[in-house]
Amino acid sequence: MPLRRITTLALALSATAATLTALPGAAAARTPETLRWKPCAEEQRQPAETPKDAKGGEGAEVPELPPLECATLDVPLDYADPGGRQIEIAVSRLASEKPERRRGVLLTNPGGPGIGGLGYPAILAASGLPQEVRDAYDLIGFDPRGVGRSTPVSCGLTQEQQDRGNFPTWAHTSGDVVREAKGAREIAERCAASPSAPLLPHIGTADVARDMDRIRAALGEERVSYLGASYGTQLGTAYASLFPGRGDRIVLDSNLGPGGYDHRAMRMLARGLEDRFPDFAAYVAAHPEYGLGTTPRQVRATYQELARRLEREPVQGWDGTSFRGVTFDRLYVDANMPELAKIWQALDTGGPVPEQPPFPGVEPFMSARFAVICGDSPWPRTIREYQRDVRSDSRRYPLLGGSTANIGPCAYWPRSWVREPVRVDDQGPSNVLLVQNERDPGTPLAGAKALRRAFGDRAVLVTADQGGHGVYPFGVNGCANDAVTTYLTTGQRPARDLACAAEPAE
Repeated sequence: MPLRRITTLALALSATAATLTALPGAAAARTPETLRWKPCAEEQRQPAETPKDAKGGEGAEVPELPPLECATLDVPLDYADPGGRQIEIAVSRLASEKPERRRGVLLTNPGGPGIGGLGYPAILAASGLPQEVRDAYDLIGFDPRGVGRSTPVSCGLTQEQQDRGNFPTWAHTSGDVVREAKGAREIAERCAASPSAPLLPHIGTADVARDMDRIRAALGEERVSYLGASYGTQLGTAYASLFPGRGDRIVLDSNLGPGGYDHRAMRMLARGLEDRFPDFAAYVAAHPEYGLGTTPRQVRATYQELARRLEREPVQGWDGTSFRGVTFDRLYVDANMPELAKIWQALDTGGPVPEQPPFPGVEPFMSARFAVICGDSPWPRTIREYQRDVRSDSRRYPLLGGSTANIGPCAYWPRSWVREPVRVDDQGPSNVLLVQNERDPGTPLAGAKALRRAFGDRAVLVTADQGGHGVYPFGVNGCANDAVTTYLTTGQRPARDLACAAEPAE
């Protein structure tokens, strides 16, 4: 079984980043002032799985990735001790081919945390980023500290701990929370005892935002534009808050709330699935050949019945937790619905479950992910609090709430490693564009609205009446896509918040 709840896009990004290594001798100068660009390794190739937008899916043409340049940049491990230990940040560039039209650099991040972004400029270019945007900017990618080709971290998680996935198991009773707590504590303790322990307190969002400013300086730019998706919105929010005068045009796509990936955001994933599930239920109901229900209500009942059945007796290695997880995961992208329906059908009838692609680099991904989300903000520390949340969320969000509210390693993260989140407010230039699907499972609309309120007049929110995770440039909503392209190329945002109506897929 692959790691649970990893999006198709994340799989592609991780696979791509793993192939983007600088050639021997391509390291940057050991100063923060310059980057020495060299061609990325020749083994750069199409990733095992490319991001499928609403226009893609099985049989879609695989785009060819353009070549990138690579470099490395030394930055302080601890910004409170800038003369102390230095670590490396891997950076990539897809330069504008129209110098006369170039207006600056566009720093990018695809999300995570724990996912590399070195290959993201190539993926954007191959997946529909408008040519006028490519002409206007050098596209810059990077692997955040702790990830990929940057100085990495590892907790040395066991295979069993890796198989646990990103969500806890569903807690039906208070005793289930107590049982989950044992494994959660063991993960936190293993990270604290690992060789990476000196690094783990220093790979959080605020430090990555400081690295982003070092990248800006190394590029010789007074200001930098930014395009970040999912967790990348938290990075962009932190950068816009810590360095308000150094951001140019900031685009945040599929937004976490002002608290970032905190305890509330984890619980909100259950709300995200509730928002998104009706799209899938309608699809399945319109395809009676799957035998999963002919009305959305019947499809929802099938989900609950299958989850309970698999909890009692797993099928082909699939239990209730992995079933809920693959449902959440595949609903990130419309084009995955047929595959998800086939998985449900196989689990329901006992047929062979479609093979799932392996997720590369599970252990370092999970280690970096825990370090960021557990260290970025305080999480509840007592089992009683999680028991209370499980009772509440199981009722409010019955598709996933009993899992996402359950206890995880953040409850036991070393207190000295935990930081206060970056404060988001309305102080700074009005240069932020938020773009958001209405029915996003991974970053629900409620988070985008909360971030919009926190930014005040600094931001404008564009919503698209569509489902899935990610708007630009992968989605089909021309109104939302055009708003982003117009802002990046002309600096003109909508005068006020804009709600884009649904548009049919091509």
